[in-house]
Amino acid sequence: MNTSLSELLDLSIAHEINISRLYTLFHELFEEDEEFWWQLSIEERNHAALLRNEKNIQKPSGLLPENLLTSDLKALQSSNAELETLIAEYKTNPPSRQDAFQTAYDLEQSVGEIHYQEFMNRKSCSLSDELFKQLNLEDKDHADRIQSYMLEHGIPFREKD
Repeated sequence: MNTSLSELLDLSIAHEINISRLYTLFHELFEEDEEFWWQLSIEERNHAALLRNEKNIQKPSGLLPENLLTSDLKALQSSNAELETLIAEYKTNPPSRQDAFQTAYDLEQSVGEIHYQEFMNRKSCSLSDELFKQLNLEDKDHADRIQSYMLEHGIPFREKD
């Protein structure tokens, strides 16, 4: 596996874990929504585990399911840094319930998550694509689920600019 692919996988794994950490924090902060946040946190950890597995089974050719990851290393690095800052900030200065949901929705529209969702929604081109999708079938559409939950529970929603 080449160095840039390995780095891209490492950053993508870190991104999923950071999102999981944020959702775990929301789980701890918002008792009325704890089950919702816990489920999303687990799903993000599952995403990280699946990516880690992809990294571990790679042959020297370094082939991954096509379009699984964004190729923008700088955007992933920036997003990971922002997530770590946000987690630290929210630990000392918790967000409002609405801000937590809005943050999560906006995050699910970010570079790494959108790319992942597009991969999950596209028609499979190979057996490895299909296997990856089947393993991850229940862990998708987070942005839609967050928005639906907000609307069902009377939490004001605003589209990302």
